[in-house]
Amino acid sequence: MKILVTVKRVPDPESSIKVSPDGAGIVESGLKWVVNPFDEIAIEEALRIKEAQGGVEVVVVSVGVGESQEQLRTGLAMGADRAILVKADKPDTTAVARILVKIVEKETPDLVILGKQAIDDDSNEVGQILAHLLGWPQATFISKLTFSGDKAAVECVREVDGGMETIGFALPAIITADLRLNEPRYASLPGIMKARKKPMEELDAASLGVDLTPRIRIKKLAPPPARTAGRKVESVDELINALQTEAKVM
Repeated sequence: MKILVTVKRVPDPESSIKVSPDGAGIVESGLKWVVNPFDEIAIEEALRIKEAQGGVEVVVVSVGVGESQEQLRTGLAMGADRAILVKADKPDTTAVARILVKIVEKETPDLVILGKQAIDDDSNEVGQILAHLLGWPQATFISKLTFSGDKAAVECVREVDGGMETIGFALPAIITADLRLNEPRYASLPGIMKARKKPMEELDAASLGVDLTPRIRIKKLAPPPARTAGRKVESVDELINALQTEAKVM
């Protein structure tokens, strides 16, 4: 069995992220970059399948700038077997999905696991677009994954507005990982050392024959407005009056 896992390079959410003066993007100078947290969950799930099932190859793939090597090395240090970096300059979600189609056709995985969304743009689109382009079954926002006895099908528990939904389908398939699927492991020192020797293939997106024309254009970014300071009230009556007349929430 082969499992393909996507890895995106995103700004560290613990960093101080500032919008550039022209509003065209964020200030990247001095910014720390990490693996998208939902992609870490996807990697962890693939590794748990490998440990439980045996005979599983885990391949991590990233679409982005050359510096994404660092995040792929993190996946390799966690336990993935090899990595693929497709170099592309800030592709939008449709372009990423089309590139991944080419990688899937080349690698022929049994299962593709993605994080449900990236924390930088929160688009939550790549997994769904990829499944549509491939014509594969999909399950999004999964919190539990179980294989059939012959490993030819999976059953997924996914989170929906009304609660939990259980669906099953035959492989190959696409799934996107939600927060409660697992707790990702830390890369061990031996894992970090081994990651340096694991293979990483680099491809240029243009060589894949994919239309990289962006369908989405960011017109302007702006920081959220500063929050006004709160104030203390002397009594419950004053609080109720403020909620009714000022906040107008009652």
